[in-house]
Amino acid sequence: MSQRIRIKLKSYDYNLVDKSAEKIVKTVKSTGAVVNGPIPLPTNKRIFTVLKSPFVNKKSREQFQVCSYKRLLDIYSTSSKTVDALMKLELPSGVEVEIKV
Repeated sequence: MSQRIRIKLKSYDYNLVDKSAEKIVKTVKSTGAVVNGPIPLPTNKRIFTVLKSPFVNKKSREQFQVCSYKRLLDIYSTSSKTVDALMKLELPSGVEVEIKV
């Protein structure tokens, strides 16, 4: 096969992303393929500002923040054994996985 597989992991919890990336690296290395990564991509921060009171106290506000964490993995010199191991791998819920061949 010997082609590149790119895996992009995305989650709101950085622990889940790191554990998933570690699990993928361990299974891919056990099949004999070469792994480049996990490469941390920039964290996307979304900040929401909400008024505390609808009428009076216009200046008092509250801020909330949602961060999304991303990791990138490149897998080289793959075989059918590597692809089978990746298909059987179970990752925790809350992690979005995008695979490009």
